[in-house]
Amino acid sequence: MSPSQSVLLSYFDSEEHVLEATRAAREAGYAVHDVYTPYAIHGMDEAMGLKPSRLTWVCFGAGFLGATSALSLQYYTSVVSWPLNVGGKPFNSFPAFIPVTFELTVLFAGLFTVAAFLLRSRSFPGSKREALPRVTDDRFVLALRADESDAKVKALLARHGALEVEQMEVAS
Repeated sequence: MSPSQSVLLSYFDSEEHVLEATRAAREAGYAVHDVYTPYAIHGMDEAMGLKPSRLTWVCFGAGFLGATSALSLQYYTSVVSWPLNVGGKPFNSFPAFIPVTFELTVLFAGLFTVAAFLLRSRSFPGSKREALPRVTDDRFVLALRADESDAKVKALLARHGALEVEQMEVAS
């Protein structure tokens, strides 16, 4: 069983309010646990202070592996293992290798990136993750590592349009 921690959940009705509240909370020195939104919000990663994702490097490496594998296999089968003289064309006909190379590059990049994302976020199939209530299509939630008895944080959230504030235990 994973340990849990207490977070302060504040509900907002618009992306502008949750974005402003996230920036203000970080500037005030509160630790942002997470922000739950029904869709991606432009600028939220900067507001939360997140570092750039390394998932792009995983995608690049997987695509490179796919391209290298495709070219190597096609070259081996066409030149080394079973060379066929077809109308005097060269054995290593690189233009003929391009479609398969492109397809394997995209396939490897896509599959490895999705697998890396699911493993990193621990949301692979079968994991027991709970969704926050009311975060479907009309609510945004800012989760702060703060105590509910702190009046300053409640005032800060209210200034930025929080509809409701509550304390909750979440898995860390």
